[in-house]
Amino acid sequence: MHLPTPREGTSSHELQKFSTRAREASDLLKALAHHTRILILCIIADEEKTVGQIEDILGIQQAMVSQQLARLRLEGLVTTRRDGRLVYYRVGTPSTITFLNSLFSMVPATE
Repeated sequence: MHLPTPREGTSSHELQKFSTRAREASDLLKALAHHTRILILCIIADEEKTVGQIEDILGIQQAMVSQQLARLRLEGLVTTRRDGRLVYYRVGTPSTITFLNSLFSMVPATE
């Protein structure tokens, strides 16, 4: 993959485009800067889940799960599907899962 790299002589228009993409990348990293949000994304990577199911898996209060899901939803990292009273959450894009796989490949496994 080729990283966009501003160089000497880069036009101001190109530099502005690069700056915008860098800001978007920074926003993504901020959205993922909480371990619970990363755990939630991993939990729903293969199969959609309700808040209650995520709460049971993580063993944390529903309010915390809902707060973290709201942030992920705001950033477009999760989407929802309503079935009656239940709301199911799933990862918003395949690129999010690709990113998480890359991220975890950079972090050494602990025992």
